[in-house]
Amino acid sequence: MVRSIIWTVIFSIIAGILQSTLIAKIAFLNVIPDLALCIVVFSAYINGTMTGQVSGFFSGILLDFLSASPLGLNCLVRTLIGALTGLFKGAFFLDIIFMPVILCSAATLIKALILLLLNLIFPLSVPAYPFLSSTLWIEIGLNSLSAPLLFFLLKQFKFILPERS
Repeated sequence: MVRSIIWTVIFSIIAGILQSTLIAKIAFLNVIPDLALCIVVFSAYINGTMTGQVSGFFSGILLDFLSASPLGLNCLVRTLIGALTGLFKGAFFLDIIFMPVILCSAATLIKALILLLLNLIFPLSVPAYPFLSSTLWIEIGLNSLSAPLLFFLLKQFKFILPERS
């Protein structure tokens, strides 16, 4: 479990750096996919709730230091999403296309809902997705498109991301 958490956090940090540098240069309407979130979703679905929430916590806190968001915001969002995704461990067969799309789309929508709730409590410090604009829906689409490829790549690292039995 510890090895899975460490490698998930490392992959999430690499994805966070790629998101903020290379992928930001080719953004579609200034929206980029949240690859780090999809990595936490993959790890949580494969290894369960505890791995999901711990890797979500540590990857989120490290991403908070990389971003301009309030300290703890990514940490909270990714911990909750990791815990919720981990509940589905073993519930469905993880196919190559449909489950990654569904899991990452749902995680992005849950992220938007959590940010909306936090925006109601802290309106000046927490940005929320405007549900009527296209930003959220484009991010869901980009996460859905990148999820099958990302899950396929992460499955190739079974020796460092072992599945918990």
